[in-house]
Amino acid sequence: MEQHENTQQIEQQAAPASTETPPEQATDKVPSLEDMLKAAELKAQEHYDAWMYAKAEGENIRRRAAEDVSKAQKFAVERFSNEMLAVKDSLEAGMTVQTENIESFKSGMELTLKQLSGVFEKFNIKEINPMGEKLDPHKHQAITMVESEQPANTVISVMQKGYSLNDRILRPALVMVAKGK
Repeated sequence: MEQHENTQQIEQQAAPASTETPPEQATDKVPSLEDMLKAAELKAQEHYDAWMYAKAEGENIRRRAAEDVSKAQKFAVERFSNEMLAVKDSLEAGMTVQTENIESFKSGMELTLKQLSGVFEKFNIKEINPMGEKLDPHKHQAITMVESEQPANTVISVMQKGYSLNDRILRPALVMVAKGK
């Protein structure tokens, strides 16, 4: 019997400690309300800082885009203007010529007009000269209607050519159209 008691004592000594934790250790594992509040405040501050950064970045992008648009509007015609300066120079040079020969003056004007037409072509400015075409109110502005042998609403006279830029009308052609019979 004595042996049985010794065995029980040995088993009790060898047995692991109880899995139950004392109440003071259990509270150490669960964070206190103050700790949870501090953690939530830190997380909220991180989110606020990230939001403020994103907001500032968005405002910077908007400001830079507005500056870019402003610069684009200011300098959009710079290339065209540089090309037009050459045409103006040609006109001024023609005005300084002291010859009384009308043919040389006319030849200079033709060259300048050719130069101007080249600039228009380079920048996709197209002439609208609708002689003999049907009236298109998107491209033509009828000034008057006259009796004619032509079918009704046919352009019979162009008083002022129109122009388009990249298929957008800059100025409609001023025209006279045939009246219906």
